[in-house]
Amino acid sequence: MNKIVFLIVVYLLVTSCKSDDDNRDQNPFLPPSAIGSYQINLNLPQFNPLKFPSGFVEDTSDNGSIRGIGIFNANDTQYIAFELSDPNLTPSACSRLSVKGFIASCNCDGCDNEYDILTGQPTKGGGQYGLRFYNIRREGNVLIITD
Repeated sequence: MNKIVFLIVVYLLVTSCKSDDDNRDQNPFLPPSAIGSYQINLNLPQFNPLKFPSGFVEDTSDNGSIRGIGIFNANDTQYIAFELSDPNLTPSACSRLSVKGFIASCNCDGCDNEYDILTGQPTKGGGQYGLRFYNIRREGNVLIITD
């Protein structure tokens, strides 16, 4: 009897959990990205800041993102990658976020949206959506970013 109750409880816990990836698809402002598996070679000079803790790079190359990818070295073992398009605005010429320190800010006139790049949560302005994070891992001197 105890095994049956235990299995029912475990089943209910597992089936009630949702993936964070579901929230990404619910943002009406950001279309799906097409990053696939994008690689960054840390030996290239433009990515040198990522070799140091608190280093940050904005990668606006043709990488499948909407407005570019912000990449932050949190502590040499943990990296953060996020979409540079404001998650609470339809992508436009001004919707690309600017990053200073740990804050990503909107560039559109009349927009005061700001986001904490470590948590992705809004810190100022309107809107209900946080930053869109990408999966990132380091293998040797290569960062691999996937959506």
